Amino acid sequence: MKKIKKLTKPMLLPFWWQDVMISIPRIVCGYLLTANFGAAKFGMPWSPVDNNLGLFEVAFWFPKDVAAYGGIFAIAPAFFAWIGAFSEAVGGLFLLLGFQTRIASFLLLMTMLVAVFMQQINNGLWNCLPAMGFLWVSLYTLIMGSGRIGIDYLISKKHIK
Repeated sequence: MKKIKKLTKPMLLPFWWQDVMISIPRIVCGYLLTANFGAAKFGMPWSPVDNNLGLFEVAFWFPKDVAAYGGIFAIAPAFFAWIGAFSEAVGGLFLLLGFQTRIASFLLLMTMLVAVFMQQINNGLWNCLPAMGFLWVSLYTLIMGSGRIGIDYLISKKHIK
């Protein structure tokens, strides 16, 4: 329980407006991941209707794409597809809300490393840019946490002083 509290407690910058400024990329990336990238592959209440996804269901085509990466991904493509889609959709939601930000950031960091180096790298650097942007944001939120603008701050507020 103590380790979870430590993971939840965000780093605070000296001035509240600095926390607001660093929360903007976290909120934007969280929204894009959960509303667009993740929801297209993983069944969420706001997933596009034409994707025909049930709640927490992975798009039929995604495990096949994951298996094409080879190695360990070919051994358990459904598992890795589910983990990747979950981290984008649910991890993006957690990032947006600033809830368990470091845990969500770790999952997203791993997912984006796979997206950059296993999926997009052969398609040229331009195609890597979205995943690289999410990768960099998840890297700084892994270190900083949510800051003052997030649920993590509200949860740990009494422990910060």
